[in-house]
Amino acid sequence: MHEHHHASHHEPRDIADAYAEAIAEFRRRKDQAFAAGPQSPLLPADRPRFRGLTYFPPDLRYRFEGLPLGPYTGHEPLDFVMQTSDGQPRPARRVGTFRLELDGRPLKLHAYGFEGSDPDSLFVPFMDATSGHETYEAGRYLDLEPEDDGSYVLDFNLAYHPLCVYSPYYSCPLPPAENRLPVRIEAGEMLPEGIGGH
Repeated sequence: MHEHHHASHHEPRDIADAYAEAIAEFRRRKDQAFAAGPQSPLLPADRPRFRGLTYFPPDLRYRFEGLPLGPYTGHEPLDFVMQTSDGQPRPARRVGTFRLELDGRPLKLHAYGFEGSDPDSLFVPFMDATSGHETYEAGRYLDLEPEDDGSYVLDFNLAYHPLCVYSPYYSCPLPPAENRLPVRIEAGEMLPEGIGGH
C-alpha cells in the first residue's frame, strides 16, 4: 500500500477516488486471505459465516505523508518488555516518535521495534477513543516502512486489529499507555460482527 499519486495532472477528487479504489482492492485481498487462505486466523467455526472484515470508509484526512521519525520524547526506558494478550512478554525498543496534526490538534505516536526484527520496520500500536466501542478494546496496529527519502507514511486507513480478535491462540502485543490517542480515529478496521466472539 505505497501508492504515489501526482497532483500535477489530477483533480483532488481523482486522487481521492484512486486512493479509495486502492484501499478497496487491498481490503478485498485481505478478505480472500481470511476466507480461504492457509494462514487465515479465523477459527474453523467462524469461516463459513465470514462475509468480510468491517471497515471505516477510506478517508485521506487520516493519511499523513512525509513524516520524519524524531527521537523518542517520552520518559520511559528505551528498552522494555511489551505486554501481550496472553502474558508472554516480548522484548521491545522505543525507536522514535511521530508528530502529526489531526483537525488542528497536535498528536504524537511512538514507534517500536522488536528484538530480532528488521530495524527499518516500525510497529505502531495505538488506542483511541473508538477503542472498546467500534474497535477492539486493546487497540489496533500499524506497520510502517521507510520511504526512499527516509520519511514515513502513517495511514490510519491501514490500521488493523491484532489476530487475537479472531482467535485466542495468538499472542498479541498490547499498546503501551503512551500510545493512547485522545481522539477518535475513524479509519481502518472496525470490530467484525459475529466473528471471534464479538
